[in-house]
Amino acid sequence: MNLAAFKVHVVEDEIEIRELMSLHLSRQGYHVTESGSSEEALDKMKTHKFDLLILDWMLPGMSGVEFLDRLKTHSTQSRVLMVTAKSEPQDIVFGLEKGADDYLTKPFDPSVFLARVKVLLRRSGQQETVAQNIFDIDGLKINFDTYEVSLKGQPLHLTPSEYKLLAILIQHQGRVLTRDQLIERVQGEGISVTGRTVDTHIFGLRKKLAEWADHVDTIRGIGYRYKSDVNLPS
Repeated sequence: MNLAAFKVHVVEDEIEIRELMSLHLSRQGYHVTESGSSEEALDKMKTHKFDLLILDWMLPGMSGVEFLDRLKTHSTQSRVLMVTAKSEPQDIVFGLEKGADDYLTKPFDPSVFLARVKVLLRRSGQQETVAQNIFDIDGLKINFDTYEVSLKGQPLHLTPSEYKLLAILIQHQGRVLTRDQLIERVQGEGISVTGRTVDTHIFGLRKKLAEWADHVDTIRGIGYRYKSDVNLPS
């Protein structure tokens, strides 16, 4: 992965924090730019394309969540990592439901911050595989056209709900999806889902994934995400 090809824009009003994040990102090889407000960032987005936005919630003028609403009217594929001091579970759920791809609370460990960035940007490097409607990585393969799933070359027999959950998590890999978001996407003809049944289906899915189960990450009190950075069996 050519890190220098990724453009990361930091939207943070506190200069020291903004410069610290930019320093860590630049040392990893990313192309980094900055804004001190949502308005400044939106103005820059008129002429520049960013792969990832690092977004604070409590910004002067337009807040971070208002910024997320404005993003919906822009034709942008930028991913968003919200980094904020607002750490209550309801705040995290609200930020994710507003459109953030991931959420990190302040103060944060730089290594965790960089890991979150890397996971979100990795999805950009896998767009070609997704465009072909086939996900094939670490021994897990899913064909979104034929609905076939295999693990280390062996067919994986999933229920319709388990398949839908796995497909949705993979298509949004690295992003935390709340239970309500999963219910909205999984619910369909012949499939009735509640928060409790989501947990039950995830339990069944993880059991069938066996030693690959750690790919399906539980975010306690919020929801689930599919992550690639796990120690896999040899």
